[in-house]
Amino acid sequence: MKFVVCIKNTDYAASLEVRKIYQVLPDSKANRHQMLRIIDESGEDYLYPNSYFMPIELSAPLQQVLEMS
Repeated sequence: MKFVVCIKNTDYAASLEVRKIYQVLPDSKANRHQMLRIIDESGEDYLYPNSYFMPIELSAPLQQVLEMS
């Protein structure tokens, strides 16, 4: 499972919080369009520009906690 941190939320202030960790869902079609499928503040998954996020490496224990949430 992949996680990213939001670094920008222009045009998506209600859906994304800057400096918050988000889960990325696999979506090869979105990747080809420079987009990520993110589970946002609504609890649903939507496409957002790659440039709004930075990938992060999580320790195994932290990743397990986040996956259970």
